[in-house]
Amino acid sequence: MKIDRFDNAWFFLSNFFMTDIVYDGRVYPSSEHAFQAAKSDDPRIKETIRQAKTPGKSKQLGRECKCRSDWDCVKEDIMLDILRLKFGEPILRKLLLSTRTYELIEGNYWHDNYWGVCACDACPGAGRNALGELLMKLRYELRESS
Repeated sequence: MKIDRFDNAWFFLSNFFMTDIVYDGRVYPSSEHAFQAAKSDDPRIKETIRQAKTPGKSKQLGRECKCRSDWDCVKEDIMLDILRLKFGEPILRKLLLSTRTYELIEGNYWHDNYWGVCACDACPGAGRNALGELLMKLRYELRESS
């Protein structure tokens, strides 16, 4: 079985799900905010992203900022760290574990072929699914530590 969209009952898997994340000594309103802020070395940019009204706005700001020089090398490790913080919350941990052994696929239509799998007509089924893979890795870690 698989979960191929992080919406409706599965929205908690999305980085746009609003839940406070304490990352790098600051409280972020979502994992998306924390991840986008981690792209920059500039404290002012990090703070602007942290204060963004929505996860979508934080993503936009993260796309516009100059990324730290090692970003491509560290982005997956940072995402996993942020996911560990998010799913360290007992209710979210229980929800992630409730996905049992389902394959988790961050399905989308906006051409995110790195973190997800795009299902649009131009690239149906194309994508690395890095977010889904990290969530499944974390689920395994949580299961093993229980």
